Amino acid sequence: MADTFNYRIDHHGSLVRPVGLSLDDPEAVETAVRDAVAYQRKLRSTVVTDGDFPREDFRSAVLDSVSGFRRTDASVDGLPRWVAEALPKASGPLLADRATLLAQLTVIAPKVALPSPAYLAATTFEPGLGPASARELGEALAEIVHTEIELLVSQGVRLIQLNNPLLLDPPADSPLSFEDALAVEALAVRLDERPEGVRIGVCPGWAAPATVDRARVERLYADVPADRWILPYDQGTEAERDLLKALPEDRDVCLGVVDATVPELEDIDTVLARIDAATEIKDIEDMAVSPSRGFADQANRPLLTSEEQRQKLILVETIARYCWGNEF
Repeated sequence: MADTFNYRIDHHGSLVRPVGLSLDDPEAVETAVRDAVAYQRKLRSTVVTDGDFPREDFRSAVLDSVSGFRRTDASVDGLPRWVAEALPKASGPLLADRATLLAQLTVIAPKVALPSPAYLAATTFEPGLGPASARELGEALAEIVHTEIELLVSQGVRLIQLNNPLLLDPPADSPLSFEDALAVEALAVRLDERPEGVRIGVCPGWAAPATVDRARVERLYADVPADRWILPYDQGTEAERDLLKALPEDRDVCLGVVDATVPELEDIDTVLARIDAATEIKDIEDMAVSPSRGFADQANRPLLTSEEQRQKLILVETIARYCWGNEF
């Protein structure tokens, strides 16, 4: 798929917020977004996002924009727990309006990240409350996300990423089976027509599992027709290589080559050696590089400081220059 592939220097979307930034101050949020765009351009990123600054966490693009969900006092993995009380309905665009505003700030086409419908269904379904099953909930969410993807593409967005931290290593007690999760994700990413350069990507997890079930992963790639897979590749494990080996030849891959959870910078020679190993598996022209995950998937819980984030992003840009020169 190397035809118009030019999103080499990537990141997941969320960035460390300025200290003291409040979601209750729209003017301050907009100023922070403008500064973030300038920041990403200065770092020579080939994608630009709003840093998730207008949202509480990486799920908020959907949860804040559709009906049918209720926030509870509980939390799961540090995130506020939401439950589905009815099948969701969207009253309008999720992020398309913000993507339009973002595009006005830069000549670089904006990237938009959304939570995947299967992830939301698996984490918000409550038996006996609203939807009859997690699959039913997931399908309703998939239609909403699919509609948003079509709208984003029609408005000129060329890179869209769906995040599902549970696909690579789903919990045993998930209300959504692996088979149902694949069916739901497939509904969301399907596009009858893809304009030139459009990539619909899926991030199936922040880290590789201890071991990879090859048949399971091959089914994941086969059943979900995403153009681009955003895979962990920052630990140098055999499992990370196995995830790449299973990827079909006609799919792009973005390798998360630096760890977004620790401040220590990776040794560049070690990273380049891992990429050399990856090129024995996958055409380098169908690759990109990024950090392993978002830097602040929750607004109030950044993984690194702003300066540590900057150093990581500079390292990603440097690695990309070593790999592809200035061909962006």
